[in-house]
Amino acid sequence: MSMADTQVSRSDQKNNSRIVGMCVGMVLGMGGLAYASVPLYELFCQVTGYGGTTQQVEAEAAAGVAVIDRDINVRFDANTASVLHWDFKPEKRQVTIKMGEKMVINYLAKNLSDKPIVGMASFNVTPQAAGVFFNKIECFCFTDTYIAPGDTLEMPVIFYVDPEMDQEKAMKALQTITLSYTFYESETSPDEALKEQEAERALEAEINAEEASVQTGNEKI
Repeated sequence: MSMADTQVSRSDQKNNSRIVGMCVGMVLGMGGLAYASVPLYELFCQVTGYGGTTQQVEAEAAAGVAVIDRDINVRFDANTASVLHWDFKPEKRQVTIKMGEKMVINYLAKNLSDKPIVGMASFNVTPQAAGVFFNKIECFCFTDTYIAPGDTLEMPVIFYVDPEMDQEKAMKALQTITLSYTFYESETSPDEALKEQEAERALEAEINAEEASVQTGNEKI
């Protein structure tokens, strides 16, 4: 057997180790599957990229990722369940970026009904094999999203495509990745979702104020 036959691609090694780790964790957590099967499945998909699920990355880690000279097209798709009376769409249908380049795009959702509605978005990436290389720093998926009647909400997505994808022979010809979101109606009540949303905004404002204060103090030194 040649050395080439025995080599395993970097993505295969990455996926195999992650899958083994997740399987062990899932076996150990079998006792809680009765109520935690959905969260565990979501975690499994996020860690392995299974089913086109993207990766979640902290901003600090993303800052250290190099940008390489290879263009990739990213298309944006938006869908809503039939019972959800929203107009949901991306501001841009497509962007072209360098691998490793951080990009911010916005999705817009408008409540077309006469009552407040809480939605929750799922997502996937196609082709599915690209999911493990598509990294999101910020997104609105799997969280309750409250929109008052007639209001429009702007929801940012911050992402980049891992330069490691360029090392994969199977990905050499890939030119376009599609990021797709689908909104469903959440089971969370509008009152509860609004309280959570207001609390998150207050916390974000407090953090931003603290950061601005620290920056001002540093400038005076």
